[in-house]
Amino acid sequence: MISANTRIMAFLMKRSVGIPGGELAGLVFLLAVAIAPMQAMAHPHVWVEMRSKVLLSADGMVTGVRVEWTTDPAYAKDALDGLDANGNGVYEPDELARLTQENLESLASYDYFVAFRFNGEPQKNGKATNGIQTYNANDGRLTLLFTVPLETPLDPHKGEIRLKVYDPEFFIDFEYSKKTPLLISHPLAAGCTANLMELPPDPVATQTKTMLATKGKDWKPDMEEDFGALFAQPVVIACTAP
Repeated sequence: MISANTRIMAFLMKRSVGIPGGELAGLVFLLAVAIAPMQAMAHPHVWVEMRSKVLLSADGMVTGVRVEWTTDPAYAKDALDGLDANGNGVYEPDELARLTQENLESLASYDYFVAFRFNGEPQKNGKATNGIQTYNANDGRLTLLFTVPLETPLDPHKGEIRLKVYDPEFFIDFEYSKKTPLLISHPLAAGCTANLMELPPDPVATQTKTMLATKGKDWKPDMEEDFGALFAQPVVIACTAP
């Protein structure tokens, strides 16, 4: 049987046209799903149901986010192929830990698909930590959790903080769960709120999504584009003046 890693690498070579070699590793985690028997055409090709927990320090600073991503069964089928080392039909914690490590190493090249802005300015993420992965045999899905810290904590009293989780190429469709999509690690200070915003109707976004739906798996835009941001619900953290 061809291992999942072999199939992933074969797909990466196909996908690599025009991509600098140093960026290829970042495709490994969720692009593994592209090899599964899903749609041959149309972006997106991967579906993730997610939750975000905004992390606050004891003094109310935003320090990062802990994300929870549940991928579709096709991803799990390919990602788990060959991981049952002892052949007992159960994916043990140590077996899933290897997959989690590979995931986080690969996602680092894409900044973990996590984008913070403070008063409109992009913020730098630190290295992801506390990764863990579980497999639900009942629905055939994998769930990956990990923490992305900010290099510099942000004070919501000094400006608006926005968080988006998305793939710029919209190869992967991140959508918030309908059940408890947003969590906060500590109570916000009086006068501060954190809200998951609905996206207003946008003709440009609709036209872009229609255009992307015609593209195949190995399609790459001519220039760097931030397509996914058009479809990503923002989490907005803001405080009123005292």
